[in-house]
Amino acid sequence: MSTIKIRTKRLEGKTQIRTLISHPMEHGRNKDEATGKLILAHYIQELIVKHNDKIIVSSQLGTGISKNPYFAFMLKGGEKGDIISVSWKDNLGKSDSQTREIE
Repeated sequence: MSTIKIRTKRLEGKTQIRTLISHPMEHGRNKDEATGKLILAHYIQELIVKHNDKIIVSSQLGTGISKNPYFAFMLKGGEKGDIISVSWKDNLGKSDSQTREIE
């Protein structure tokens, strides 16, 4: 099961792309209440959004992004049936990707 949810919507010649990513986004300064030890940093470092295999967004992220981040973008153009893909990589080497057709 993917950690990424993608929604698309055509709006007056543009396409709205909305993403929700399930990720803890720990910055490394919080303490575990049970043990009192610091929780290791675990955050998304890179986010890439593609439209028909062409990169339209390439982002370098850090620890300032909240848990389960939500991102929204407007794409000029885009047609029904075009493919939107979203992928991320985090600081622990984990990654995920998801694709969706524009509706």
